[in-house]
Amino acid sequence: MGKYLLVSVVDDDESVRESLPDLIREFGFAVQAFASAQAFLASPYLGLTDCLILDVAMPGMSGPDLHKELLRRGYRIPVIFITAHADASQQAKLLNTGAVECLFKPFSEAQLIKALSAALPLD
Repeated sequence: MGKYLLVSVVDDDESVRESLPDLIREFGFAVQAFASAQAFLASPYLGLTDCLILDVAMPGMSGPDLHKELLRRGYRIPVIFITAHADASQQAKLLNTGAVECLFKPFSEAQLIKALSAALPLD
């Protein structure tokens, strides 16, 4: 399932950057992880990414700000936001910006695969 699709993870939390890609690889995706929005924007993977998993609250450019910047530049990458702050109103705002999903940490494997399935064409 999805073995040629690239999922990029942008999260300032090192433990998330280490564990989440392992889980995503188990689903059959290629994965790249970035510590900041700026690192992702400067990477060669920007134009290759099929789905983007963004932490909402990061130092510097936040996940929502990165999403806005990508849209401004003409990139239409499906976005799944992840956040440690369970806030239904914030979740609704993020979904209204065009995000596929907003998952509250900790989220289950089932929630993640459901979000990835909504974001990507899976075999």
